[in-house]
Amino acid sequence: MSLATKLKELALLFFKLGTIAFGGPAAHIAMIEDEVVRRRRWLTREEFLDLLAATNLIPGPNSTELAIHIGHRRAGWPGLIVAGACFILPAFAIVLAISWSYVAFGKLPQAAGILYGVKPVVIAIVAQALWKLGTAAIKTSLLAFVGVAVALANFLGTNELLLLLLAGVVVCLARFGKHWLTRKASMPAFFLGLGPALKGTAAATGLAFGLGPLFLFFLKTGAVLFGSGYVLLAFLRADLVEHWHWLTESQLLDAVAAGQITPGPVFTTATFVGYILGGFKGGVVATIGIFIPAFVFVALSGPLVPRMRRSPVIGAFLDGVVVASLGLMVVVTFALLRNAVVDWLTLLLAAVSLFLLIRCKINSAWLVLGGACAGSASVLIGSA
Repeated sequence: MSLATKLKELALLFFKLGTIAFGGPAAHIAMIEDEVVRRRRWLTREEFLDLLAATNLIPGPNSTELAIHIGHRRAGWPGLIVAGACFILPAFAIVLAISWSYVAFGKLPQAAGILYGVKPVVIAIVAQALWKLGTAAIKTSLLAFVGVAVALANFLGTNELLLLLLAGVVVCLARFGKHWLTRKASMPAFFLGLGPALKGTAAATGLAFGLGPLFLFFLKTGAVLFGSGYVLLAFLRADLVEHWHWLTESQLLDAVAAGQITPGPVFTTATFVGYILGGFKGGVVATIGIFIPAFVFVALSGPLVPRMRRSPVIGAFLDGVVVASLGLMVVVTFALLRNAVVDWLTLLLAAVSLFLLIRCKINSAWLVLGGACAGSASVLIGSA
C-alpha cells in the first residue's frame, strides 16, 4: 500500500473520529480502539495497549497523542502530522463557531438534547473497550490486583501520574526484585517533579494581553499538563483569572463547557479562550500552542516504544502502566455513568448500544449519531 493511500486512510478516519468523538478521553480511546484494532487491524490489541501506556507517561491530551502515535506507526512522520491534525481540526472548527456565537450573543448554543442521548451511548462504547482491552492486558493475578488497587486509590483521590508510576514500579519489583533496583531509571522522579515545578511559573501580578504571551501560556500548559482535561481548569484559573485577570470566572466556566459539549479533544477549550481574548487569531494561536507539545513528545517517544517492550524490565514497567491506565478509565467511566444514565430512556440507550456493539459489531460512529438524534427528539417532545 502506498504512502499516499495510508495518509488518506488516516485523514478520513481521524477526521471522522474528531467529528463524532463525544465523551472525553476514555470515550475517544474506546472509539479509536474499535477502529484501528477490531475493524481495520492496523495494530494488535497488545500494540495498542503499549501506545496507550506511552501516552499516559507524557504530558498532554492522551487521546490526541494516541491518534498521533497511530499515525506515526502507520505512515511515519507524515502520518504523525496528518492523524493528529485531522483529529484536532473538527473540534477546532466547531469550537470556533461556538466562540463566535458566544461573543456575538453572550451565551453558549444549546446542546442539551445531543448530550442527553450521546452520553449513555458513550458509556456502552467505553464499557466494551474496557472489557476487550482488559482481557488482553490482565495476564496474571498480580496485574489484576494492581489494576483494581489503582482504580480504588484514584477513586479516593490519589494523583493519576503517581499511580501510573507506582503501578509500573510494583510490577517491576514483583518480577525482578533487586535486579530492577540496581537498574532503576530517573524518569519517574523526573516526571513527578516536572508538573508541580512548572505549574506555578505564572507571575502573581496582572499582565497585558498579547498574542505572544497567550501562545507561551498555552505552550507551557500543553507541555506540563498531566491528567484529564479537568486538570486544565486549574491551570486556566490560576493564571488567566487570578494572576493576569484576562478572564472572569464566568467566562472560564463557559470555556470549559464549550470544550465539554463538543466532540474531539477537551483541550480545544484553549480555542474558546483564545477567541474570547483575541478573536480568530487568538483562537488559532492558543490552539497551536497547547497542541504543539503533544506532537513533539510523541515524535520523541514514539520510536522508543517497540524497544521498551523488548526490554524485560521496561516491558514489566509498561505492563504495570497499562493495567493502571485501564484502572483509571474504570473510575472515569463510573463518573460518566452517574452523569449519563439518569432515567429509563438513557438506561435503554446504554443497554441497546452495548448489545449492538457486542452482538452486531456495529460501528460506534453510527451509535453516537443515533444517540444524538434520540436525545434531541426526546428533548423536543418534552418541550412541546
